Amino acid sequence: MPSDPASHPSPAAEHPWDAWLPKSVIALRDYDARTFTSDLIAGITVGLVALPLAMAFAISSGLTPQAGIYCAIVTGFLISALGGSRCQIGGPTGAFVVVVSGIVAKFGVDGLFMCTMMAGVLLVIMGLTGLGTTVKFIPRPVVVGFTNGIAVLIASTQIKDFFGLQIAEVPGEFVERMETLAAHWSSASPIATGVGAVSLAIILVCVRYLPRVPGAIAALVIGTAVTYLTGLDVDTVGSRFGGIPAGLPELHVPQFRAGIMLQLISPALTVALLGAIESLLSAVVSDRMTGDKHNPNVELMAQGVANVVSPMFGGLPATGAIARTATNIKSGGKTPVSGMIHAVTLLAVLLFAAPLAQHIPLAVLAAILFIVAWNMGEWKEIPQLLKLTWTDISVWMVTFALTVLADLTIAVEVGMIMAALLFIRRVADTTTVELVTERYVRDSRVHTLQDKDIPTYVAIYRIHGPFLFGTTDKIDIIKEHLDDLPPIIVLRLRNMTALDATGVLAIEDLARHLKASKRTLLLCGARKQPATVLEKADMAARIGPANVLPHVQAAVERARAIHAETAAGRVTTSRPAHTW
Repeated sequence: MPSDPASHPSPAAEHPWDAWLPKSVIALRDYDARTFTSDLIAGITVGLVALPLAMAFAISSGLTPQAGIYCAIVTGFLISALGGSRCQIGGPTGAFVVVVSGIVAKFGVDGLFMCTMMAGVLLVIMGLTGLGTTVKFIPRPVVVGFTNGIAVLIASTQIKDFFGLQIAEVPGEFVERMETLAAHWSSASPIATGVGAVSLAIILVCVRYLPRVPGAIAALVIGTAVTYLTGLDVDTVGSRFGGIPAGLPELHVPQFRAGIMLQLISPALTVALLGAIESLLSAVVSDRMTGDKHNPNVELMAQGVANVVSPMFGGLPATGAIARTATNIKSGGKTPVSGMIHAVTLLAVLLFAAPLAQHIPLAVLAAILFIVAWNMGEWKEIPQLLKLTWTDISVWMVTFALTVLADLTIAVEVGMIMAALLFIRRVADTTTVELVTERYVRDSRVHTLQDKDIPTYVAIYRIHGPFLFGTTDKIDIIKEHLDDLPPIIVLRLRNMTALDATGVLAIEDLARHLKASKRTLLLCGARKQPATVLEKADMAARIGPANVLPHVQAAVERARAIHAETAAGRVTTSRPAHTW
């Protein structure tokens, strides 16, 4: 449940330098023992949750499990200490698995380290030049498409370990990988499959019935203990990698290979872009849960520094982790200190409990990654996208297909090009030239504001121009002044010329914020193209059919009715309403 925004005040007006200061510095100004206690509990909790994930991401990327732990420790601390988000947790994530494994297969581990450092430099430059806000120009169908695709790819890489298939080397390409898995299906191990299935069941039971118990930790502990005590014959971290070395990670400057630098530019751009998108999406999730507002440019600079340093300790690329960030907040994390404690917790595990990690079955880690793939897939957005226009659907389908069958870089590039072309088409299609007639003037009177008596309990906002990807953040002005607004908000759409899936998502998000603050949202005056999109998205069902009006005059009348009903102790939202 979102907390009160007032509980996370933003002192930007009092401190001009806050635009470039990490959130950790800002948060420590009014830090106290009570806040530290909350951060300590949350940090330890999320640190334990991050342990199996870090190992699993590293193994599925083609590296040793300790590479993931080193990355989580180093980048987790730096991203929290230097970042622009109050509660974000950084570290290795599933989004990088496919990209990293491809880089390692082609350029080796040294090539990966070079690529990660290059991506880090790009991220720092993006932050310094104010490009943190440009991530908004990536349309929602593109983001959903490649997120779906990455989730499918991650799940496909875990089939071998989950079922204990005997395969010397799994191909990097999706189609070849599935063919190889099918060809070796007869080698599946019932024991490994059983361990994986039980681990999967433990996680699902925890999610459903024991939400306070981290499912990944429960599966890791129970699966490892049962396997070790019964002596089950399954692949473990120790049998495949020789265990995890205890002690501090050593500082080592990666070998620089000038001959492959040009070839690494494209992968580095992919890592940087993916890191920027993932971290800022995670920061937005954090904002929604806490009521805070992140600083995107400071966040990108922190992500950049972390990715430059990570390879020096043998770590992977890192970014903001949505699931771990949510866990941090739900566990009571209040400031970036919880993220730093999460890193210290992982370091303590590495120093004092590393020998125990050799007994962890790979089938357990595969089960954990199956859940990660499912959670990161944004599957619930697919039905909503399928309700929208064929243009949004086509962008999503192409991005998804290319992510799975071709390459993430190609998928994002093609998706962006398609979205840009469709952006131009939408604007062109909604540009009209009409003769002004007496009827036009007469019909326009119900839309004009000049002769309307606006009650004090109503605030009217208008959207002027195309409300498409790249412009939708402008609606945040309403949420920023939420505490000062009256109980009824009218969003006047008369001059909104075009709408897409990203715009619909922004309006839905506004509706959720207003509902949580006990306010009512009314929509009025949508033109043909936006009205069609809103109808397909079933917006009327989300805000109440009676709250969708044909023009501002009707919206004011509806507001008066709501005010009267509220005074009488009843509010109706289900009466017949305007049809888009």
